Parts: sequence; C-alpha cells; structure tokens
Amino acid sequence: MDTGTEGTADPGAGTAGEPVWTGLPRGLLRVRRLLLALWLVPLAILVGALLGEFAGGAWAAFALLPLAALLWGWAMLGRNWRSWRYAERADDLLISRGVLWREETIVPYGRMQLVEVTSGPLERRFGLASLQLHTAAAATDARIPGLTPPEAERLRDRLTELGEARSAGL
Repeated sequence: MDTGTEGTADPGAGTAGEPVWTGLPRGLLRVRRLLLALWLVPLAILVGALLGEFAGGAWAAFALLPLAALLWGWAMLGRNWRSWRYAERADDLLISRGVLWREETIVPYGRMQLVEVTSGPLERRFGLASLQLHTAAAATDARIPGLTPPEAERLRDRLTELGEARSAGL
C-alpha cells in the first residue's frame, strides 16, 4: 500500500501482476483543510456573536457546532485524501478512490482521446494541478486531482504518447 506520498512508478513493475500505486501529494490535503477552516471558523464566530447578542449567552454555545464539523471534516478529508491513488500499467491507467464506496476506473491507453492538465487560481497558489482524461465514453470520470505540475505534465505527455501508440494499431 502506498504511503500517500507522490512518486514515480514503473508501469507494470508490481510483483505477480500487482500494480504499483502512487498516492497524491500532501499539498492537496493542506488546500482542502485550509478551505474547510476558512469556511467553518468564521461561521462559528458569526453564529456565536449573533446568538450571543440576540438570544443570550447560553444560545451562543451553538457556535460549537461548526467547530465540531471542522474537527469531523478534518479527519474525513484525511481519509479521502489517502484513498486516492493511481497506477500506470502496460496497457492502461488505474485510478482508485473512495472510502465507503470504492471506485476504480480503468482507462485503456488506446481509448484516450484527450489528456489535459488544469490548474485554477487556488491550485496554482499551492503548486498543484489536475489531470483530466477524456475518452469516447461520456460516463468515464478519469480525473486525478492535486498533482504537482511537473508530475501532471509528465503523466500527460506519457499518456498522450501511449495513447497515440495504442490507437495507431486500431
């Protein structure tokens, strides 16, 4: 099992046909936890101030609810981050995610039509990028969030090269 740190794996280098899984960088977890805190801490302060002013001090204790949600969300974000991983194999890319409902997406290299790297303002600020794979099937949700830009570009170039080589034989 991967420790959750990002690394480059050799495709098909697993023992007895097992894929070599690569986890997402810790920066994605930091960004998600920062966003959680930026929403819930001001909400707790606002609820406490409004209830304390208009309903009395005892009602201000309800401001602890957003703080409890912050603690619960903090742990859940960690579990979710650890569940994301991907593996490059000889003929396809595996993407695995999910804590309660596990999802594993297998994208054959020959089916890839477009591989794009995106990075919004917040992702750029924290040195992250996402990789999106488009195939002929509209239902395919092949996305890897929170990669470092060099890893996202390396993966994009590799997947594009493998996709062109595999589709040429069709």
